Order: sequence, then C-alpha cells, then structure tokens
Amino acid sequence: MVIDETVRYILDEGFAAPSVRRITERAGVTWGVVQYHFGDLNGLLIAVVDEGFRQLTEILAAVPATTAELAIEQRTQVVVDAAWSAFSSPTSMAAIEILIATRSGRSDAVNMRLADTMRQLTELGRHLGEGLDPKHAKEIGNHIWACLRGIVVAQIISSQPLDTSRDRRALVDVLTAYVLTHSLER
Repeated sequence: MVIDETVRYILDEGFAAPSVRRITERAGVTWGVVQYHFGDLNGLLIAVVDEGFRQLTEILAAVPATTAELAIEQRTQVVVDAAWSAFSSPTSMAAIEILIATRSGRSDAVNMRLADTMRQLTELGRHLGEGLDPKHAKEIGNHIWACLRGIVVAQIISSQPLDTSRDRRALVDVLTAYVLTHSLER
C-alpha cells in the first residue's frame, strides 16, 4: 500500500522533493510503518524501483513462450506490446522518474538491475530475430529499450496523456524491417 501510494504521489506531484509526511498521510500510515518496512525515504524509493523491475522482468520473461509460432511482424508486435505494458505501468513510470532523479547517487545494486533488464531485452531481440547473429539481436534489444524508455519519459514530462500508438507502430515496423533485412543477408 505504501509503495502504491508513493507511485501515485510521484506521478501526481513529481519527484522533486518526495515528502515522507505527504506519502504517509496519503497512504494512511505512520512514519513508523515506513521505517519498519523500508528504513527511510531512500529505502522506500528503492522499493518502488525494485517493484518496477520485478513487474518488468515478469512481463518480459513471459513473452518468448507465447510468440514462437508467429510471423516476424506479429512476434514483434507481441513483444513491443508486452514491453510497453511493462514500461508504461504506473510503477515503472515512477521507477524511471526516481532513477532519473537519483542517477548521480545510484547504488551499484540498482545499476546491476538496470544491466540485467537490458540483458533481458537483448534476449527478446534474439527471440525476435531467430537466426540473427548476437550483434544484430543485441541491437534489437537496445532499440526496444531506448525507444520505449524515451516514450515513457515523454509521457512523464507531458501535462496530458499522450497517444503513443503511432510511435509503437513505427517501432514494430522498424524492428520487423531490421530483422527481415539482416535475415536476408545470411
């Protein structure tokens, strides 16, 4: 409940100076509850980031099993849709905002989680481009990571919800063309 309220608080009011007092008021709990479960504000923020990573990892891990029999454009659409649902969840958006705001003081553990997430996206690239060499598969993962992260940042900084369907459609088209082009080279 405290994590969920922290996510809503960050999305409603931004990260600039999260107030534990405001978060606890909104969640209907005391500072002691936050201290008991998270230690302090930084512990709470790391818990939000961890939950965002957990959700993203869970969604990405489920994708390959469901797409093997589909044509490349359909597989790409499934992967982009799944990755977008993970990246655009409120928890993921709040986690990205926290990661941006705390980048200079981020712990090695958080940086390692980011690297693990990137490896998962690279694996999705390998799955999309079955038969591609690892370099090309990695490029697909990098592109998914960069594009969706950019779209999320645009959502975060916009004062109104954005329609991202055209951007995501363009990503599917680019990835499909990339796979087909590099598959033909082999």
